[in-house]
Amino acid sequence: MMKKILFILLFLGLAVSIAEARIKLVALPEREEVIIRLDNPLATLVEEERTLTLQKGINQVDFSWKGVRIDSDSIRIKILSHPGEVKLLSVSYPPNEAALVWQIASPKALEEKIRISYLLSGIDRLLTYKAIANKEENSVALKSFLVLRNFSGEDFSLARMQLDYGEIFKKSIQHEETKQMLFFEKNGVQIEKTLTFDSAKLPWDPQQIRENVGIPVHYLIKNNKNSGLGKFALWDGKVRIFQDDGHQSTIFLGEDRTKFTPIDEEMKLYIGDSRDIVVTQHKMKEKKINIRRNSHNQIILYDTDEIIKVEMENFKDKDAILTLIEHIPGQWEMKKSSHKFEKEDANTIKFNVLIPAHGKKVLVFNYNRRNVR
Repeated sequence: MMKKILFILLFLGLAVSIAEARIKLVALPEREEVIIRLDNPLATLVEEERTLTLQKGINQVDFSWKGVRIDSDSIRIKILSHPGEVKLLSVSYPPNEAALVWQIASPKALEEKIRISYLLSGIDRLLTYKAIANKEENSVALKSFLVLRNFSGEDFSLARMQLDYGEIFKKSIQHEETKQMLFFEKNGVQIEKTLTFDSAKLPWDPQQIRENVGIPVHYLIKNNKNSGLGKFALWDGKVRIFQDDGHQSTIFLGEDRTKFTPIDEEMKLYIGDSRDIVVTQHKMKEKKINIRRNSHNQIILYDTDEIIKVEMENFKDKDAILTLIEHIPGQWEMKKSSHKFEKEDANTIKFNVLIPAHGKKVLVFNYNRRNVR
């Protein structure tokens, strides 16, 4: 039962004033059901249903929330049982009180189910994930946990907790209490292990760097049906990643924070750097061509002819797929490439190169930049 929200039903007689009616307290109706919607992290939508015993005529319902963090402008009441007969006449706010008063007209004495909804602050919710990859690193067992913290000033007994996905579940949570509960679980979620060299972030020649240079490694989880997901968006949260070691135990690979992942998008989990792949990149040619000059013989525009060479070596015992991300500013045209590429955007291209175990690969691409000032 609500400890701090008082819910009072008063019957107005022939000439009873509101001030007098607020003194004549009637027994509080029990909350029959409470739904707590956790979709929005900034404010929580609470919906509660109660059954009022109405008298014929005008009834006064007093709703107060002292010590509870309710947005007073968000409070709404809905007539459920007899919406065509029972009418909400007015709502007033007594001065200097965390309260409001509804006047409800009923054609006869009856029981009326109502729904009260409001926005409540002070309920924190966050999601955490645990991902355990199999030994082959082609699937994970994915679990999601909901961590709920209640600092709203209100106690809730067996409320229905609901996000926009996952099972609806009933939990009790008291004011100043924190609870963690299993929210979502899926085994055999397909993953792809990727190694990514981004030429804008990593050194081109690791031999010139004193520290060890590693290639970032990620697990990609596609939020679609082929991966075993795709029914709903995945919320952002902290992810702890483990791997089955094949001996009935797990290895801790790392921790990452994932972004909100809509359906058909990718969840990208960073698990560390690999030093088993070495990438060395050099610009073999950069020449100005198609030079344009002004009347003073000054260069105002030109094109370039550029060649990039990338050498990749795999020291691992099995094949590896390396993703190379290259950036070409301005207008450009690819003249020749030893490998196929995909355009990520106007100035970014991506190569996926299979490097055999204990093997090497060389990638060379030649492009022209246009209208360089």
